[in-house]
Amino acid sequence: MSCSRGAAEPTSHTAKRLFAASAGYCQNPACRLPLFAQTESNHVLIGEIAHICAAQDGGPRAIPSLSQAERGSFDNLILLCANCHTKVDRASADYPDEMILRWKRDQQLTLEKLFGAVVLPTREDVRAAIRPLLRVNRILHEEYSPNLSYREDPESGLAMDWKRLMREKIIPSNRKLLAILDVNQSHLTSNEERLLELFRQHVYDLEARHILKAPANAQRRFPTEINYILGVDSPGDA
Repeated sequence: MSCSRGAAEPTSHTAKRLFAASAGYCQNPACRLPLFAQTESNHVLIGEIAHICAAQDGGPRAIPSLSQAERGSFDNLILLCANCHTKVDRASADYPDEMILRWKRDQQLTLEKLFGAVVLPTREDVRAAIRPLLRVNRILHEEYSPNLSYREDPESGLAMDWKRLMREKIIPSNRKLLAILDVNQSHLTSNEERLLELFRQHVYDLEARHILKAPANAQRRFPTEINYILGVDSPGDA
């Protein structure tokens, strides 16, 4: 999924954001191909980072006035399968930047609706919406966390259960939490907004480790204060 374009190359943080925003599917609405292909022995990543406006002058949909940083920014990138990436670049006249940006926006709206991310009237309503998600994640972590005694045996049954639950339960729950909190940021204090960003980085790192198979050495720890966000005892300056 790499993209080597010098200063226009996305950072690892941007790459994580792109994968999270795609939910693991090509962002071309006419395609929606899963970005991991199952073989007999492995899952193969077939997603590619595509520039909406070209990384280099003269490329597809190039805007020469854009800086290198702007060309490599999240707003100028989209995650596509290899086939769609090839099509949008080789037939760029058929795929203007406005169209590709609309694909990305529509994907975000679709995910927000899927995750039930709606604007709620009060802090209490937002807290009620996220409390079940936090509770399930906390229980799963208490029961299956790799911090338990089997952590030295990554091939044990419980360790494999933890990996499966991470992909099937915890990561999707985290994405729903982020979606609900993002659309209700008006209810957050400034400290809670900072806490939300710390949680976001934790989620991105979990996805990078358990989906993209990135090394775990730089993974950000779960900010435990998120369990109390929007609550009576919430950390912050309400």
